[in-house]
Amino acid sequence: MTDPISRRAAGMVAGLVVLAGVAGAGVAGATAASETSSGATEGENSQVARQAHAEAQVPGTPCSVSARACVDLDSQRAWLVTDGAVSYGPVPVASGGAGQETPVGHSFRVYRKAADHRSSEFETPDGEPAPMPWSVFFADGGVAFHGGDRDRASAGCVKLDPEPAEEFFAGLRVGDKVQVLSAATEREHRAALS
Repeated sequence: MTDPISRRAAGMVAGLVVLAGVAGAGVAGATAASETSSGATEGENSQVARQAHAEAQVPGTPCSVSARACVDLDSQRAWLVTDGAVSYGPVPVASGGAGQETPVGHSFRVYRKAADHRSSEFETPDGEPAPMPWSVFFADGGVAFHGGDRDRASAGCVKLDPEPAEEFFAGLRVGDKVQVLSAATEREHRAALS
């Protein structure tokens, strides 16, 4: 494994490349991201969910082996997955609060990364755009993994402490599959398949 400075530099370069690619992709890129993440929220009986339930499960997580990032909303933990095994985590997270829940889905896809993103919706007490460091966007509405205060619920994002946020930023690439699930619900559906 590379040292933290090398991972950070590689992640920042990847973020710049991604931003350039997103800017060049225009409407077609935005549509592809929207279609992928919208399809993930069709519910536990959707074809996407049934396919995920039919896959092997990553040991110690509620996610299937095709996921690159896994979030369990029940335990408020997240993992990075490589080749069907946990490669980083679990790490604690804070997900969305009442009325701004983090969307659940089996096949979200990373569509954008920004190392030093600032919110266009939320402000700091002094009126500046709220910082969202190490943002990895994966669902409609700007839902992302990012660094932040885990003592407060997010507006739908998955907030991580600084070091894990940087690891997720460095470890995920555009197109990687993200699963955001309830472990209890996944157990029920997998048991029904047995």
